[in-house]
Amino acid sequence: MSHTIQLLKELCLQVMNYISGAVTRIFGIRDDDYPATGVQPFEGDPAKKQDY
Repeated sequence: MSHTIQLLKELCLQVMNYISGAVTRIFGIRDDDYPATGVQPFEGDPAKKQDY
């Protein structure tokens, strides 16, 4: 009986650790390594002026 209670206790702790790890990953500080792009200059050709 005591062994079963201990197993249930360990299982509950593992589930709580799993869920709290997911919540921490979702709502934690970002660890993205994207480059800072900022404003990009326009390098294309301007559109041709059309008379309507």
